[in-house]
Amino acid sequence: MGIKFLTLYTFSTENWNRPTDEIAALMSLLIDSVEEETFMKNNISFRIIGDIEKLPASVRERLQQCVSHTANNTGMCLVLALSYSSRWELTDAMKKIAAQVQKGELKPEDIDCDCINRHLSTHFMPDPDLLIRTGGEIRLSNYLLWQSAYSELYFCDTFWPDFRKEEFHKAILDYQQRERRFGKTSEQIS
Repeated sequence: MGIKFLTLYTFSTENWNRPTDEIAALMSLLIDSVEEETFMKNNISFRIIGDIEKLPASVRERLQQCVSHTANNTGMCLVLALSYSSRWELTDAMKKIAAQVQKGELKPEDIDCDCINRHLSTHFMPDPDLLIRTGGEIRLSNYLLWQSAYSELYFCDTFWPDFRKEEFHKAILDYQQRERRFGKTSEQIS
């Protein structure tokens, strides 16, 4: 299919408000699900975006080890959004930019979309072409808001744990029927 990046919204900053035992179970499931051997076998590189300092140390260390060990893989890049929200990401980027301005390393007039993109946690990857939202919700839930400006959106009733190859193929087929214009008219892109 030629998919270079696959980003999964695994745990939001808001999920820290869930019951402690549920968070512990999710962290345990996360550690059990990250299989470095599978990544290596399939040439997959592994990355994380989000406020990872909030993750338990054992989880953070295991994930960072996997990131390090798969860094030279050249196949698809699997990105987990952990302790992530767009508001957190944009606030973090603005703080970094403000600090550079304060130090005289950046002029305010040089702040543009490219500058902001360079300071986002997703700076290493392209904007998503397709965003799939599972679980019957018709909202983005504070996920990749800046990056999804021109993404195609696909909503389905299937819950994430039940999302399988068949549903994924439906989303891809739906996406392939769309005309991506990026602000232009159909005539301009023909």
